[in-house]
Amino acid sequence: MEDELIDNLDPDRLIHTINTWLQELLTGWGVPAGMVIYTKLVVMIVVVVAIVYILQYLTRRILTFVFQHIYKITKLKFFHYTINNRLPHFLALIVPYSFIRGAIPLVFFSFKGMIKPLVKLADIYIVFMIIWMIMALVRSFFDILKDRPAFRNKPMNSYIQVIQIIFFIFGVVAVFCIVTGSSPTKFFVAMGGASAILMLIFQDTIKGFASSIQISTNNMVQLGDWITFSKFGADGNVEEINLTTVKVRNFDMTITTIPTTALTSDSFQNWRGMVDSGGRRIKRSILIKQDTIHFLNKEEIDKYSQIDSLGAYISQKNNVFQNINNSNSVHPYMQLQLTNMDVFLQYCVNLMKLHPGINKNMTLLARELAPTSQGIPVEFYAFADSTALISYENTQAEIINHMICATKFFDLIVHEESAGSDDYNVNFTDVTAKKQ
Repeated sequence: MEDELIDNLDPDRLIHTINTWLQELLTGWGVPAGMVIYTKLVVMIVVVVAIVYILQYLTRRILTFVFQHIYKITKLKFFHYTINNRLPHFLALIVPYSFIRGAIPLVFFSFKGMIKPLVKLADIYIVFMIIWMIMALVRSFFDILKDRPAFRNKPMNSYIQVIQIIFFIFGVVAVFCIVTGSSPTKFFVAMGGASAILMLIFQDTIKGFASSIQISTNNMVQLGDWITFSKFGADGNVEEINLTTVKVRNFDMTITTIPTTALTSDSFQNWRGMVDSGGRRIKRSILIKQDTIHFLNKEEIDKYSQIDSLGAYISQKNNVFQNINNSNSVHPYMQLQLTNMDVFLQYCVNLMKLHPGINKNMTLLARELAPTSQGIPVEFYAFADSTALISYENTQAEIINHMICATKFFDLIVHEESAGSDDYNVNFTDVTAKKQ
């Protein structure tokens, strides 16, 4: 009795019995003899696909439910990230593998030549399913690292891609062994002869990996950094650092893709230091006509001394100059005297110190540059208290506009190229009438 039960459970005998029963059933339903095996194949494929779909769907729902509840109970972000990286989905795809592999001899019982290739195909399928499952775990682990301050701005995607390449190499080796039925040693022997070709094919990947390590080690670029790379037309924030490319979102909302190797071989500008310092430089100049600069007379000194921020400066400078002039007994024309430009420069410095948008702990000055044929450049050099574009531009505009308007108060004239619409108020005299 036990021997008969064992015989009935023998896989080959069970497959033969099911096929015979289904063939007799289809024949009894009136299916033509020549179409029975094809009809049987279609029916079995439909049944297997339906069972596999149900198994995969139920397994995925159950695993997702379990992971979600574990996350709610433990508050471990790892389980939340595994759901985002579709780990339950890949696990659910692995579950039906045993059923599919066992069903192939049954479904293709009448097509013996297809059984072995399809079994190998199923084995190849499980190899890549396992790789995707492992990569989902790896991505979840790296997502946890990205939450940590020490790794938040690191090029983690580059490392993920390297790990992915390594696992896919193992997958290719496994597929080679499944297809050929040989050992992995033969695969590596064959690849050893083709190493030069592989190096040529993957040279960009290898260089990109080396550059990613160098970028990360030297902290050259972080995610979110504002960089300017004129060679590639990039001027914006770094959004992604991959194994072979760096994506920069420019301020005009376009995206520039830069080879990772370019960041280590070419020169680019990283504005992170400016952002971290908390101050953004203002460096603008206006041109002053040279013949409008003159010594101050008593009325002008009294006029400018009424300004609180200039009174002390003018008094202190006059005392210093007077002591120097008296001690050296110099000619009156050679005596040191204040000019309207001196007072204007001090006025500009005091204004920048008073402005709430200027960082008072960083360099702040107003200075004259070398004279040019267009006049004397007066440069305002300071740092805005905010690195944000709108705040920075507003502060800069307010200061420059005020300086330009203040030149009139100090009897200085701003030089600029003449426009065709300028009104010079020229008065013409009637020469003929004057002769008469």
